[in-house]
Amino acid sequence: MLRIIMPIVVFSPWDGIWAWITPLPDTVQEQADDAIGHGLDGIIVYVDEAGEPPAFYTAGWKNRENQIPADPQSLFKIASIEKLYVAVATTKLVNEQRLSLDDTLADHFPELVGRIENAETITLRLMLQHRSGIPNFTDYPGYWENPPNSSEAALELALDLPANFEPDEDYGYSNTNCFLLAELIEKVVGYSHFQYIKEEILIPLELSNTYASLDDVDVDDVMSGYWVGLEADLKNDPHGSMIATAEDVGIFLRALNDGSLLNNNEQAIYSSIYEYEHSGVIPGYHSIARYHSDIDTVVVQFVNTAGGTPIVPLFDTDGGTKVMVSNVVYNRIVRILRG
Repeated sequence: MLRIIMPIVVFSPWDGIWAWITPLPDTVQEQADDAIGHGLDGIIVYVDEAGEPPAFYTAGWKNRENQIPADPQSLFKIASIEKLYVAVATTKLVNEQRLSLDDTLADHFPELVGRIENAETITLRLMLQHRSGIPNFTDYPGYWENPPNSSEAALELALDLPANFEPDEDYGYSNTNCFLLAELIEKVVGYSHFQYIKEEILIPLELSNTYASLDDVDVDDVMSGYWVGLEADLKNDPHGSMIATAEDVGIFLRALNDGSLLNNNEQAIYSSIYEYEHSGVIPGYHSIARYHSDIDTVVVQFVNTAGGTPIVPLFDTDGGTKVMVSNVVYNRIVRILRG
C-alpha cells in the first residue's frame, strides 16, 4: 500500500517492547492500569470465564478532553470484527439453500464481469476465505485520509484493477470481499444486511447494544478514538463500522463458539469457511475478540488509541506501535487468566 509519510522520526516502538518485558501483574485490572502507562488513552476488557459471571475492567479515558473515565458499557467501533457477523449471516443463507458456496461473483453481480478480474470463477467460498484475489479497496492510496462518501464510491476503488492473484492460489485479506458479501445478503433477503444480522443473530441472543453504524446511536455513548500525533477525537470520523459494547461482542462470540448460535449443519458450513475470532483496526480504534478453549474463556478488549511508528504514517493500516501495545496487553491478560 502507498502511504503518506511524514519525514521526521518522532516515535519509537519502545512502548510495545516495555509492555512486553515488564513483570506480569497479578490481576487483569492491574494489567489494564499498566496499559495506560504505555501510551494508551483508554481500555475496556470483558472477560467471560465459564461458570463465572462476566467481569469488566477499564482504565484511562472514554474521552480525554472532557476527562470522562473509560466506561465498560461504552459503545465502540468494532471494525473488522463485523466480518464474523457477515460470515454467520452468509452461513444461514447457505443452509437455507438461498445461496450456495459454489455460486460465483458473476452469478450474482453480472455487472462486475470485466470490472473484477476472474468474476466468473471467484466463488462465495473463496470470498469468505479471502482467497479471491480481489483487490482491497482500503489499500487505495489516501483511502483513510479521504474516505469515499458512499459505498458505491468505495467499491469503485477496487474495480478495473488486476487481480492480486488467481482465485484459490493464495490468501489476501480484502475488505472488498466482505463488502460484496454484505451487498449479496441484501440482494437475497431484499433489505439491509444489518437487519438480517439483527433478525438472525442479535434478537435471538438478546443483544440490544449492537448497531449498524454511528448514525444509529447517540454519539456521546461512543468511546472517543485517538491517533498518535493528532489532537482530534476521531469518534465522528466517517469510516464505516458496526458499533457495539464489549459485552455484546463477548456474548456473540461465546454463542458462536459453543454451538448455541448455529445448528449442527450451519456449524459445519461455518467451520469450512471462516474463523471463530477476529480483531479490528480503524483510525483511533483497536478491538480484539477471541475465545480461548483451553480455559473456556472469552476475552474482548477495546483500546481507543492507534498509530505511533518509527516513521509516522498517517493512518497506517497496521495501526502502528499502539496496536502492538494493545496486542501485548491482550496476550498478557490471557496469561493472567491462565494463572
